[in-house]
Amino acid sequence: EESRNRCIFIRREKNSVIVKYCERMKKENLYVPEPLFLDDVELPSDLEDLTELIAENVHEVWAQTKLEQGWRYGDNIDENAKSHSRLIPYNQLKEEDKVYDRDTAMNTLKLILKLGYKISK
Repeated sequence: EESRNRCIFIRREKNSVIVKYCERMKKENLYVPEPLFLDDVELPSDLEDLTELIAENVHEVWAQTKLEQGWRYGDNIDENAKSHSRLIPYNQLKEEDKVYDRDTAMNTLKLILKLGYKISK
């Protein structure tokens, strides 16, 4: 019951449609992702470089996995042909294509801090 309330509480501030969806999913006993709320965690400015390094590595891991699965670079994303336009080095990606990797990196760092760990060089 506490888990259900947390899901609804976290999403209530963001969007009532998500709240209703979350409630319906719970009633149907379907999986509802419940990531920890990280909006209250502020990353120190000295972690900005680390965020970008992690984002680049996230892309490299994704690209390596795709290549191992037989994917190749292509002008478009085509699942049947296993071609993907983002199978290029991170520094060659458009800024909008880096957003997912940066968000993953930032949320990972925020989670580490929220869980009480310290990050130091």
